[in-house]
Amino acid sequence: MRGGGMWQLGRSITRRLAQAEKKVAGRRCFSSEGDLKKTALHDFHVENGGKMVPFAGWSMPIQYKDSIMDSTVNCRENGSLFDVAHMCGLSLKGKDCIPFLEKLVIGDIAGLAPGTGTLSVFTNEKGGAIDDTVITKVKDDHIYLVVNAGCRDKDLAHIEEHMKSYKAKGGDVSWHIHDERSLLALQGPLAAPVLQQLTKEDLSKMYFGAFSMIDISGFPCYLTRTGYTGEDGFEISVPDEYAVDLAKQILEKSEGKVRLTGLGARDSLRLEAGLCLYGNDLEQHITPVEAGLTWAVGKRRRAEGGFLGADVILKQIADGPSIRRAGFISSGPPARGHSEIKNEKGENIGEITSGGFSPCLKKNIGMGYVKSGNHKAGTKVNIVVRGKSYEGGVSKMPFVPTKYYKPT
Repeated sequence: MRGGGMWQLGRSITRRLAQAEKKVAGRRCFSSEGDLKKTALHDFHVENGGKMVPFAGWSMPIQYKDSIMDSTVNCRENGSLFDVAHMCGLSLKGKDCIPFLEKLVIGDIAGLAPGTGTLSVFTNEKGGAIDDTVITKVKDDHIYLVVNAGCRDKDLAHIEEHMKSYKAKGGDVSWHIHDERSLLALQGPLAAPVLQQLTKEDLSKMYFGAFSMIDISGFPCYLTRTGYTGEDGFEISVPDEYAVDLAKQILEKSEGKVRLTGLGARDSLRLEAGLCLYGNDLEQHITPVEAGLTWAVGKRRRAEGGFLGADVILKQIADGPSIRRAGFISSGPPARGHSEIKNEKGENIGEITSGGFSPCLKKNIGMGYVKSGNHKAGTKVNIVVRGKSYEGGVSKMPFVPTKYYKPT
């Protein structure tokens, strides 16, 4: 894809991120740059050519001097450093913090070993997704989790409401919102080799989903081996005052191979990895089962229930959902959110929720929801883009193989 196509890719991703923000944040409007919150790395982004855009109430870089296509490919070949400090990290503490949290999420948090984590989902009474989150058991009386920036206000209000009720009944749980810390995401094949140069801890013993409180370059960090790209990598929570210094050291140790990367490439990377974007692929009317996240409902939770919307979710696990999230490869222009999906008879069977041109595969990819029975790989479909129908087919996800660091 040449220059014009790259411009179109960037425009598409900008539009898709803006659409997700509007859905999640209730169509907020920003009158000026001064209305936006800024991360500790904001000036550092600007100094390095970051193109800043509004996202979930923050001023965030969508790209730098290189194109979104180039930075996407570089992440998979070398590495990327993302500022994700707009996301909300928080800790739950107390002897009852785990049973409290399990009333709100679908995961088996009690079953996690200390120092390990999992993707989970906050659900409502109807089984719909309030937000997706990465939850880590630091120890039996300390849980660390990260929620999406655009969902922060509703997530915190939801947690607080239930916490007040739980504590009124004698439950021992409290929380701390880590607004004093920044969050960096280091992703790609060079992530571990570069980070290893800055810590004495043996990262080869830290597998995907693992968590540790360690010093990195002398800074007290929370380190989680996870990410949103499908690549091996880490999310690093560091006190705000050290964030710029740590970012500089990571970039220097990589000798220019790890690049600062913005939201544009982050979106194309997660789409290639088949990962949901809340506000597009996950919303309050979509259940984890419909979203293909049944695996995140722990075995014990399936047997016991006890979380919001459990009756709906467990029934869908038993009987099957009426709609399912699926991946798509399509011809013609890239599919956009709300693009209609039809079967070969011309009947509507669903719609696209995320779509774009894959910089790594050099083809159109997307995901969306279709009526059950139409979600199997190889099923032929037609996708309507700007009023014209184009041939496509259901594809397995992830589109690009994941490279999470797991025991061999």
